[in-house]
Amino acid sequence: MRFTVMATKKEEIIEAAKKAATKVAVKAAEAALDVAEAAVNKVAEAVKETVKETKEAVKEAVKEAQTPIITPEMAKIPAGPLELKWTNYKNHQKLVNPANKRRLDVIVVGTGLAGASAAASLAEMGFNVLNFCIQDSPRRAHSIAAQGGINAAKNYQNDGDSVYRLYYDTIKGGDYRAREANVYRLAEVSNNIIDQCVAQGVPFAREYGGLLDNRSFGGAQVSRTFYAKGQTGQQLLLGAYSALSRQIGKGKVKMYTRYEMLDIVLIKDENGEKRARGIIARNLVTGRIERFFAHAVVVGSGGYGNTFFLSTNAMASNGSAAMQMYRHGALFANPCYAQIHPTCIPKHGDFQSKLTLMSESLRNDGRIWVPKKLEDAKRLQAGEIKGRDIPEEDRDYYLERRYPAFGNLVPRDVASRAAKERCDKGYGVNNTGLAVFLDFSEAIQRLGKDVVAQKYGNLFQMYEKIVDENPYENPMMIFPAIHYTMGGIWVDYELQTTVKGLFCIGEANFSDHGANRLGASALMQGLADGYFVLPYTIQNYLSDQIGVPRMSTDLPEFAEAEKAVQDKIDRLMAIQGKRSVDSIHKELGLVMWDFVGMGRTAEGLKEGIAKIDAIKKEFWTNVYIPGEANSLNNELEKALRLADFIEIGRLMAVDALHREESCGGHFREEYQTPEGEALRQDDKFSYVGCWKYMGEDKEPQLIKEPLDYEFTERKTRNYKS
Repeated sequence: MRFTVMATKKEEIIEAAKKAATKVAVKAAEAALDVAEAAVNKVAEAVKETVKETKEAVKEAVKEAQTPIITPEMAKIPAGPLELKWTNYKNHQKLVNPANKRRLDVIVVGTGLAGASAAASLAEMGFNVLNFCIQDSPRRAHSIAAQGGINAAKNYQNDGDSVYRLYYDTIKGGDYRAREANVYRLAEVSNNIIDQCVAQGVPFAREYGGLLDNRSFGGAQVSRTFYAKGQTGQQLLLGAYSALSRQIGKGKVKMYTRYEMLDIVLIKDENGEKRARGIIARNLVTGRIERFFAHAVVVGSGGYGNTFFLSTNAMASNGSAAMQMYRHGALFANPCYAQIHPTCIPKHGDFQSKLTLMSESLRNDGRIWVPKKLEDAKRLQAGEIKGRDIPEEDRDYYLERRYPAFGNLVPRDVASRAAKERCDKGYGVNNTGLAVFLDFSEAIQRLGKDVVAQKYGNLFQMYEKIVDENPYENPMMIFPAIHYTMGGIWVDYELQTTVKGLFCIGEANFSDHGANRLGASALMQGLADGYFVLPYTIQNYLSDQIGVPRMSTDLPEFAEAEKAVQDKIDRLMAIQGKRSVDSIHKELGLVMWDFVGMGRTAEGLKEGIAKIDAIKKEFWTNVYIPGEANSLNNELEKALRLADFIEIGRLMAVDALHREESCGGHFREEYQTPEGEALRQDDKFSYVGCWKYMGEDKEPQLIKEPLDYEFTERKTRNYKS
């Protein structure tokens, strides 16, 4: 019985074991199926992702293939060796004889270094010039604010300088994003500028023996910068103004002060091609809108840095002239390339209207540093100690440490990012933590206070007046700020835009500085364009216009352009909202600095674009403009400019978003080396990004001009050795 029971149990156990084994097998099979299903799903997902990536790649390739290209022939770049291109051009260009020059009218918008020198030169040649000045005198153009100097390859110091070295420093400083031919021409004519200005009586600084003196500027290892103390821009502008005044006196230049260009007039020729034939301008004193005819229009209106609200630019500096050109078919090139200057007086409140530049020349003898110890930085921020209280061994001269070959004279973009990096780490030295020291204690000890005062006295005085602190006794405090725009209207080798008869010179165009301008090169470009380039190239265009009679400003094209301007003004005046122009501009500036400033990301740029769109809506529905349109009205002037700044700001963000690399003043945080330096993508972005206006509230079209270098090897910029 017992055995029977045990046998039964044994059978039950066997049966249970079989069932258990079956369950295990089933579960194992189910698990295997789950694994297989997961693997299949994973493969399917991978295939799906691959298909998606392939589609995206194909889509991108199709888009790339459909992107219009500007060829060297379209840019009118002369053939031949780099050093002979400009000579060959001049040897074969068309000319206008003296009798025919008297029959041709040229409008020049702007009276800064580019505009004044162009107007004076064209009038001297015999053309009839109409010159428009937004200020009450050409002497008040923003060029007057330039402090440090002007570059030229004279090699007076016998330190190895040459035209080629100036060319290479400039194209390297721009992170290899400029046109070779234009940059070489700039270096080539630089020496003529110095001769011209000396002949005009510009009081450049001289050595004891009477020879012209030079000093160093960022991005160069030679001393090639000519200067007039800390007032170089002022003295150069007075030289150009004297030449301009002579032509005004002779009746060859008709000067229109306190006029602002609000539109360009295009008229079709006999072949149906539109040509620039005049402008619509507003008399800022009376409010009257007026029409002006010319055979060609030249715009030298400066840059668009005031898009950021706070900048080192003059309050009246604006980008409206550039936007009028853009809306009429001129391409806007590289708008995201904006320069942030490393040596500016830090922002000191919420009610500030502009920032003040401290010349880059100060970096010749001044040394930039922050404390080595974080606790010292905290005490500085709390106002417990001053910079002079920190001993030498506890100071971090970070530019000298990171870039021993160039030290404090690295290019502006490099110096600005280095300052930001130190401040982001908590080592800032003022109450906001957004400042570093520029110290002259070593220079005063080495040279003596009198010598330092002779070199930089007016700059020290300006600093003390603004900050109320003596820079001879305590280090200056500086921080990066928007200063210059390398982007601008696209021009060919002749400085002509894509609109026939419309030329653009100086900072208003894009042509010479790539992604970053070297110090003391803005004055060089402005005077090069006005004195030595445009007077040649514009003849190539005007030689075919000698048979075109002066046109009446009663033509329909003039009437339509004036009506469009008046309608825009009427629309603005009718809003009568609740916000001032400045409050909206300040909001735009904060968005630009936070999302399109020194450090940019894809996510931040997208957010910035959305915010700019919201600001545009707010502006056109809630801005308040007091007074009347047909009289002096500063708020209306600012509103018209802000409408354009909003569009420029968006275009800058769009361009920065599309350029997925870091180069010069354009720093995408996703693209940097392990050391935090800019990381270019030469295989993808070695081109000028030009944007074509497609209509109000429509996305602009990208057009590329490839930068295929023939004479220059692209390298990663190195300022360490």
